[in-house]
Amino acid sequence: MAPTPNSALLAAHLREDTADLLALLPAARRAAAGGPGGGFGFDMGDIDLGDIFGSFFGGGFGGFGGSSSARRNGPQKGESLRANLTITFEEAAFGCEKEINLNRSEECEACHGSGCEPGTTAETCPDCRGTGVVRVQQRTGGFAFSSTAACARCRGTGKIIHSPCKACSGSGSVKKSKRVTVSIPAGIDDGQAVSLRGQGNAGKNGGPAGDLIVGVRVKPSNQFRRDGTTVLYEQPVTFYQAVMGAELEIPTIDGKVKYNLPAGTQPGTTFRLRGKGIPELRGRGRGDQYVTVRVQVPSSLTGEQKEALRAYAEAMGEDVPEESGLKGFFDKHKKRK
Repeated sequence: MAPTPNSALLAAHLREDTADLLALLPAARRAAAGGPGGGFGFDMGDIDLGDIFGSFFGGGFGGFGGSSSARRNGPQKGESLRANLTITFEEAAFGCEKEINLNRSEECEACHGSGCEPGTTAETCPDCRGTGVVRVQQRTGGFAFSSTAACARCRGTGKIIHSPCKACSGSGSVKKSKRVTVSIPAGIDDGQAVSLRGQGNAGKNGGPAGDLIVGVRVKPSNQFRRDGTTVLYEQPVTFYQAVMGAELEIPTIDGKVKYNLPAGTQPGTTFRLRGKGIPELRGRGRGDQYVTVRVQVPSSLTGEQKEALRAYAEAMGEDVPEESGLKGFFDKHKKRK
């Protein structure tokens, strides 16, 4: 049959827009379509353009080998659920177990997920022959367009239930409240998540249950800060301890440890406590704790303390101001506090 003007124009557009797509089709389909550059100006006959566009647009127009119908009627994994947990800094460091309450769908125990009343079975849908989809064809001029749609009779399930299960109303699943234990691994950080396989909603058509995704929030610590597996801590020391040295008890996430502060330690000095940081998330050792020295400056002094400080400053060769000036210095410092 000779091509009509409209079909020739449409063929030209299709040839331009789908040249790359046609190269991906099996040789048989390319041959049927005339091949790249071979022209669409003839009766398309039984050529299924839905297959062409389906492979490009993800199956909405059909597809290869009925994959869309297989997805509709085959086993489907259940939906995943999300929940949130808040834990302490120490619980994040060493891991813990928490319990959460879930409302989720579970497979109906009465019908075992079939949706049929016990003792009955579902009928294979005669319209879609159990595939859950039907093919719709349209002809425009010499072209045959084909697409797929969910079967209206069985609503895409591929089966017709004449006696629905009374326990689940034919859905195959029921809502239940469940208490689930969540194991938080040592080393988890704020904003990370834990996945529990199979703890989500029930699957369909014999598919597995979905997963439970638990987002973790970590409360800030009053003492420590964290940078990955590193713990940061500020250790206050007196002026005397910084000058003369001292044995300190440093807080760590494991408890207090002793540390000999060297004489003459300057403010802002940082030292490391090896292996006192956060455990690696996958159990490969631990980080370190870094301790920064913060020298405490007194906000007020007694007369005796001022005299002792003046004597110290003079012994160090400093130009010591008069008493009023020294008093003013401490008064200003106190106001800043």
